[in-house]
Amino acid sequence: MRLLISLLLLFGAAGAASRHEAAIPYFTNVREVRIAEPGRQNFIIVDEELWNHSRPDLADLRLYDEQTPVQYALSEQRAGVSSEESSARILNLGMVAGHTEFDVDVEGIAEYDRVRLRLDAHDFVATASVSASNAPGKTAEVQLPASTLYDFSKEQLGSNSEIKLPTSSFRYLHIKLSRGIRPQQVRAATIFNLREQQASWTKVGSCAGPQASQHLTVITCTLPSKVPLNRVEFRMPSEQVNFRRTVTIEDAAGSLVSSGEISRVRVNRGGTLVTHEDLAVNLSGTYGQITINIDNADNPPLTLSSVQPLTLERRIYFDPAGKSGLRLYYGDPGLAAPIYDYARFLHVDASAAQTQLGPGMHNDEYTGRPDERPWSERHGAVLWSAMIAAVLILSVLALRGLKAGTGQPRK
Repeated sequence: MRLLISLLLLFGAAGAASRHEAAIPYFTNVREVRIAEPGRQNFIIVDEELWNHSRPDLADLRLYDEQTPVQYALSEQRAGVSSEESSARILNLGMVAGHTEFDVDVEGIAEYDRVRLRLDAHDFVATASVSASNAPGKTAEVQLPASTLYDFSKEQLGSNSEIKLPTSSFRYLHIKLSRGIRPQQVRAATIFNLREQQASWTKVGSCAGPQASQHLTVITCTLPSKVPLNRVEFRMPSEQVNFRRTVTIEDAAGSLVSSGEISRVRVNRGGTLVTHEDLAVNLSGTYGQITINIDNADNPPLTLSSVQPLTLERRIYFDPAGKSGLRLYYGDPGLAAPIYDYARFLHVDASAAQTQLGPGMHNDEYTGRPDERPWSERHGAVLWSAMIAAVLILSVLALRGLKAGTGQPRK
């Protein structure tokens, strides 16, 4: 038994993989990093060249100043939304001169920029006028911008019950709705502070012209094999309005990879103009050819100016430390992502400068990574032979023990 345990421990130690270290001779490719502003934070935008010759997760990107590694942080430029939200009390709800009016107590949040109403009403357009004060029932201290609320259920064009405000800290809001909404239709109010960061996108691939097929518009797009697709953006003439279409996206095998809706609303009701559009569909990351299907139902096909696939922009942030030139190495599939303090404590400078990259080149110092597989993987036959021998030895010892035990006379 001790022999078997010793062998197992030996095999486990032989099979333990170590973390691969980065070294310039192990990278297949290199690019010059041309720094125009070495005195502040810089960033590099990951382009198609880097996607095509790096690991799919970009873990093998490394910056060097001569032979010295330079720390960096890889950042996805995703849309960021953070919000603090709280239910608000509705006070003094009633009808004044044919208009629904009420106060909203926003005690729950110190600062806010949105009020969402829950309205038990359909097929309407209303203007919400807003004034603010710090005491209930007091004459308004400040007049805030008005918002347009609407519901187009009949036309299937969506709805909006959100009042947008400049960042405010008033304790009470007084809201006056235009005619058409009765007091009993105002059911609740939520106050929140929404902070948004817009996503950044990089164009990838191209799409063929749209083809009509019964009730569908079909578009085929070709993408680089290693660049992930995260979004498809549709463009059309500005005069094409008041539509809502379901969009499905399939990969080369015909499997559904995403679905969504595109719409544009421009409706004038009672002198109030309502405008809204959403002309993009997001994906979680797809590669290669895709087919886009726009369901027109019984409506005429949309006139499309362009259809553009996009990938989420990735940036490499770093501090040049006064250097005007570095080198970016990539193309080592054996590397894991680096663990840098710079990335852990990344603070993105709003004035960070974009750095330009030279063309991709073969690394003249490239030798290839030596075989760093665990000893057990490189000598599998030896391990199996030793294991079989150990089992045979243990079997023989066990048989001898049995025979010795049965050969003893009973007392």
